[in-house]
Amino acid sequence: MEEVRLQKFLANQGVCSRRKAEEHILNGAVKVNGKVVTELGTKINPEKDEVIFKGNKIGEQEKKVYILLNKPIGYVTTTKDQFQRDTVLDLVKVKERILPVGRLDMYTSGALILTNDGEFIYRVTHPKYEIEKTYNVTVKGIVTKEEIVRLEHGVEIENYVSGNAKVKILKLDRENDISRIEITIHEGKNREVRKMCQAIGKKVLALHRSKIENISVKNLKIGEWRYLTNKEVKSLLGQKGHS
Repeated sequence: MEEVRLQKFLANQGVCSRRKAEEHILNGAVKVNGKVVTELGTKINPEKDEVIFKGNKIGEQEKKVYILLNKPIGYVTTTKDQFQRDTVLDLVKVKERILPVGRLDMYTSGALILTNDGEFIYRVTHPKYEIEKTYNVTVKGIVTKEEIVRLEHGVEIENYVSGNAKVKILKLDRENDISRIEITIHEGKNREVRKMCQAIGKKVLALHRSKIENISVKNLKIGEWRYLTNKEVKSLLGQKGHS
């Protein structure tokens, strides 16, 4: 079998994302053939070399699974929670050891992918691949055309400016002083959509991620999940950017 980089091997085994694997290697958490390895350039032969991560042998490759969940509000996007809150893994019960692809905060609902394919996680979450995420946002106040233009061209958030976005108005409810807008971004920094709305003086009342690229949760009830089709997986892996 062809040799592969250690971090890619760990990602392919579903241990963690490739970026996280690099951190673990640098921190001395990985052994190859009984020796701690801290070089990111290390290559291994999966058929011959023994890899130990945190005391566990990383062995035969599991079948890759890709799951789309319509996440409810009130669940955290982690595998374990120090405060004993419900996690998305309480909703998706499969035998494979799956991880969330990116995050949705506790008070955001909608599209979340889970998988045991670390390389897939890297491709979908790394900014260079520009995977688009679409959100339906309900805010307090009436959003103006000028504010839409500001959101589209980037607004200042803490220590950075948000990237270009696609924004459209879905509904303006002047009687109740509420607006519903759709925002599509490909960065996905922590609570970015909420902070973008805050930057134009609008408080988010409800936030739902409706799509990841062209993969929608419109046919899934809140809390339900399904496996992605091969076509959907390939469409995400074949997106913009370079390897």
